This record gives sequence, C-alpha cells and structure tokens, in this order.
Amino acid sequence: MKLITRDTDYALRAVCFIAKSEKTIVSVEELVEKLSIPRSFLRKILQVLNRKRILRSYKGSGGGFVLAKPANRVFLIDLIRIFQGPLVLSECFLKKMLCPNIKICPLRKKLDKIEKFVIKELSSITITSLSAHKT
Repeated sequence: MKLITRDTDYALRAVCFIAKSEKTIVSVEELVEKLSIPRSFLRKILQVLNRKRILRSYKGSGGGFVLAKPANRVFLIDLIRIFQGPLVLSECFLKKMLCPNIKICPLRKKLDKIEKFVIKELSSITITSLSAHKT
C-alpha cells in the first residue's frame, strides 16, 4: 500500500513550487523544467487542481497557475483525497464480500485507531509548512 501515489506526489510538488515562487504566475513550462515532471502528467494534474479550486489558471501569453487560496489553507489530506479518494486503512474483505466479523474484529479496531491518527496528522500538514523546507 502506498500512502502517497505518483499523482499526489506530483500535485504536492507543483503546489509547493507555486507557493514558494516569487513570480505571480508560474507557467507549465517552468514547472516541467524545475520539477522534472512529464508535461502530459503535469497538465492533467494542474487541470484537476484548477477544477478543485486549489489552483487558479490564467490562459494566454504569460499564463500559468497561482494558488487559489492561501498556502496555509491547503492541506496534504486535501491533495490525497483529490487524487486518491478517502484514506481507508481498515477496509476488510473476504472473497469480495464484507467480512462477517467486522464489528468484533480486533484488527479492525486497531486499524481504525491508526487510520484516525494518520488522517489527523495529514490534516495538520499545510503547503506552507512543506514549502518552508529548502529543496
């Protein structure tokens, strides 16, 4: 199980770069060059972030992307949910059927606790906190 998929990783790197940029608008070309992310993947990811109102796009000459809201109001969990859906560690299946012991399973109870902790921690990580680190 991967906690962070490739799309989430690329989105996180792009959003952090835009947040740290001294330019008002960051072009796709600059993101591709500086982050070494394949252009086709990056364009798709940026479009999703624009639709989900994490980024705002500007078209035409001098166009590109800016954050749609302050970096301290964009959380890692937001990006995970956009690109991966809800974070679920305790989905137990047995032969494609929901496990009949789901209410009494001791492992499920432990996984639920871990899941809540992980979600709480990921919900506290902002783009601001990640952008503060030197790259």
